[in-house]
Amino acid sequence: MEKRTDRRVRKTKAQLRAGLASLMKEKNVNDITVKELVEAVDINRSTFYLHYTDIRNMLESVEHEMLEEIEDLIRDHPIGLNENTFLFIADLFSILETNKDLCAALIGPTGDMAFIYKIEKIIRENSMKALTPYFLTALDDLKYSYDFCLNGCFGLVKSWLLNNGSETPEHMAKLTYHMVMNSMQAFYNHIPEKRRPR
Repeated sequence: MEKRTDRRVRKTKAQLRAGLASLMKEKNVNDITVKELVEAVDINRSTFYLHYTDIRNMLESVEHEMLEEIEDLIRDHPIGLNENTFLFIADLFSILETNKDLCAALIGPTGDMAFIYKIEKIIRENSMKALTPYFLTALDDLKYSYDFCLNGCFGLVKSWLLNNGSETPEHMAKLTYHMVMNSMQAFYNHIPEKRRPR
């Protein structure tokens, strides 16, 4: 009975998320009402209020779940100059694929840029922590090189999501990984030989 209830809850939340993603493509989240969301997905308002207090609370809950997934990925595959970075990127694209409609809505013109900044902050902090020991002699330049990589990756993700790219998450992960590693190699080559990490 409990498993059936859990399955029903997951299905209801999935319907609400899909409905919210669809509405967010057309209007700002602050302009979406509970009434129009539940009507769009054919769910009772009372059912909505079993899980969330309002639309903003729902969005924050969904975003929090996604941020936790990303933090779990970093714990499972610590970012660094090794294969863990690829595993992290591959799993990240799997999360994006699973939540593709909602992620596209979040980074679209009526989305929630604050959420994007939170993701960037988590990845930046962990990446810089991992990379700093390798580039102690060029930390100022490392910050700029990293921002170049991060913004390039975000642009790639944005293009894939908003253009509803048909490429698989595996393909996008490999492309992203090679671009990141090539960029880091270019940064390493930029450092004068006498200042390069040993």
